[in-house]
Amino acid sequence: MNWIVHKFGGSSLADARAFEHVVGLMTAECGARRQAVVVSAMQGTTDALIDLSERAAADASDWPQALEALRSRHLECASLLDLADRAIEPISLSFRRLEHLLESFGLLGSVPQEAMELVAALGEQWSARLLDGAFAARGEATRFVDAREVIRIRRGELGPIALIDESRERLATVLTDEPGRLVVTGFCCRDEQGRIATLGRDGSDFTATILAALLDAGEVQIWTDVDGVLNADPGRVPNAQVIERLSYREAFELAYFGARVLHPQTLSPLLERDVPVRIRSTRHPDRPGTIIDRAGSGTPPVKGMTAIRDLALVNVEGAGMLGVPGTAERVFATLHRGGISVTMISQGSSEHSICCVVPAAQADRARHLLSEAFAREIAAGQLQAVRQEDRIEVLAAVGDGMAGAPGVAGRLFGALGRAGVNVRAIAQGSSERNISIAVTRDQSERALRALHSAFYLSRHSLSIGLIGPGQVGRALLQQLRDAAPRLADTAGLDLQIRAVANSRAMVLDDAGVSAAAMAGDLSAGDALDYERLAAHVRAERLPHAVLIDCTASDVPPARYAEWLEAGIHVITPNKQAGAGDLERYRHLRRLDANGPARWRYEATVGAGLPVVQTLRDLVDSGDRVDSIEGIFSGTLAWLFNRFEPGMTFSGLVREAHDAGYTEPDPADDLSGMDVARKLVILGRELGLALTLDDIEVDPLLPEAGLSGAEAVFAALPDMDEAMTRRLEAARAAGGCLRYTARLGADGSARVGLEQLSGDHPFAHLALTDNVVAFRTRRYCDNPLIVQGPGAGPDVTAAGVFSDLLRIAQSLG
Repeated sequence: MNWIVHKFGGSSLADARAFEHVVGLMTAECGARRQAVVVSAMQGTTDALIDLSERAAADASDWPQALEALRSRHLECASLLDLADRAIEPISLSFRRLEHLLESFGLLGSVPQEAMELVAALGEQWSARLLDGAFAARGEATRFVDAREVIRIRRGELGPIALIDESRERLATVLTDEPGRLVVTGFCCRDEQGRIATLGRDGSDFTATILAALLDAGEVQIWTDVDGVLNADPGRVPNAQVIERLSYREAFELAYFGARVLHPQTLSPLLERDVPVRIRSTRHPDRPGTIIDRAGSGTPPVKGMTAIRDLALVNVEGAGMLGVPGTAERVFATLHRGGISVTMISQGSSEHSICCVVPAAQADRARHLLSEAFAREIAAGQLQAVRQEDRIEVLAAVGDGMAGAPGVAGRLFGALGRAGVNVRAIAQGSSERNISIAVTRDQSERALRALHSAFYLSRHSLSIGLIGPGQVGRALLQQLRDAAPRLADTAGLDLQIRAVANSRAMVLDDAGVSAAAMAGDLSAGDALDYERLAAHVRAERLPHAVLIDCTASDVPPARYAEWLEAGIHVITPNKQAGAGDLERYRHLRRLDANGPARWRYEATVGAGLPVVQTLRDLVDSGDRVDSIEGIFSGTLAWLFNRFEPGMTFSGLVREAHDAGYTEPDPADDLSGMDVARKLVILGRELGLALTLDDIEVDPLLPEAGLSGAEAVFAALPDMDEAMTRRLEAARAAGGCLRYTARLGADGSARVGLEQLSGDHPFAHLALTDNVVAFRTRRYCDNPLIVQGPGAGPDVTAAGVFSDLLRIAQSLG
């Protein structure tokens, strides 16, 4: 326990400055415990040595130049470190011997295995000499230790096995005194017969853990260029975070699936001794990194998500397998004889099929061998042909806390379903520490991000595209931008606004659209292409996509169905789909109920008021709705709340248009069709087969067929006199004018201007207030009232935003 073992990889020993940094770190870390520092080769050196050997054996003419470049790199590093001959001479001698060895490879025409292992480990010898010399140059006492003189292994089928007792005896002959610091070569060792050997993958890490066992060290610290073990590949999940603590078994699972963590074999010398391993960053030594020990931590239940790429799925299937002993044995024996590694196995309890996931490079051979092995059964129709599916990745959720925790698998598959990911195969061990799934390559990144966010390991990402950056659209974009930091911190929600489009142009940007595009300036964009727009928003790397239609046009609603079928959620204040063609509406509702994506349109009635949601709650809870009446137009509410003697109706309409209270074409409001559409939408929520033709409409236009702002403003003065007379008559009777809508349970529906008494609930509204009164079986004496501002860009945008948050909530 008096020792601590440090290991530095090649990226931490890239040049002279890196060596100086390591010396500084170790000097600062020096405390009561003595240090053993294990080093890898300088970055890129081992690959260069192997390449040199192969080129020399092939008698390539350029290998001497490559050797000289490697020699110059190391000797230049020694010069910059101002090393004494104690370090430089052994390195120079080693390079001279290497040159002679490479010449012999050329004579032989091949590289003997033992010679290759000798050459491959020279980089660690040079690094250790450089670091030992760097310590000495700064007055720090160290001892160089060649691991080949200490560590002994037995070669096994599953890799090298450390011979701890024999190695400890050899270490005792080296440590004849009490050195304060050891500098040890990583990767290299000798076998039982004393022949040169290496420790294979992550060999220097293995050296460090073996040395920790030999020294009875209290801790091993692995120094890398990252802050610790990450809970996902940051290249695929940008929000990947450092895991604070892992158990040995969790580390085994993550390492098997390719995470940057210690290889399971590396940890084996520490298991019985319960020596903790800490992964630390040379760039940020003040950060705690990741601790790996026996106990680990039960929270969070899932520690990380990782994946293996370049795989294929091979399936043996057929009714003839049902209950037949030995079928699985034949499958795996065949693959074993063919030298094929099986990454994952999935078999149903019915034994109707056995599915194996194998490396892509071995898939054709696996299918061929299995087809031969079961040729008789296939010919007899007992089995189907052996099927192969390429472009497969295996994703794994790993964590000790998954064991015995109800709902983990449910959350995992729920997240995949909401992301529209099709699972090809599933495997879970009885330990419940790992759930593995096979998915196609084109869905793997989306699946990985969906799972990562589902277990609160990162934020939920929503890819958002907005069509119609008019007054409502711009207000919504501003609200999204303002709320994004708060939602990221408090709700783990990552709102990515990746597309903005109008009727002519679109701006698509993976990094998020510019402030100019959010303000409606799409001059830097491309011509509008709805297919490109949808494909961009539905990026395969992002789990969830939303298109928001803030237009009043019928063009985007014509595409809602294809967007929903593609898994893109649709949110809109546009009433065209909700009140338009009845069959289209019914199709969209079926897709919403049964498909992978949701269609939300709360803001189509009452802007930001919860009118549609309230009606749904009444119906879903079993109440009977007898009638709906109210003022559904904030524009018309504003007009008749402001309309007083001495004013002209036409002047008020122009004022409302300029303030953004009307639709772009005020005829949509004054014709009564906007209110009629809202009544149709509410009627359809009740299950009524309403269309606009079923609504009795009393318009506020001087003539039928008017459209366009300029045409409306030119014609409106013709009705000023009549409107003034109606206002005066209502005032004389102690009442007021209100533009109302009424819907009966039998489908009778009317919208129009009414004279109401002064004590009517609708007579006392504030400016743009909408008010909806639901009379139901439960609310028969006093209707259920929903009232509040129902017009204006901000409140309408808020209604759309609420729908977006509801969808986000439904996604987990």
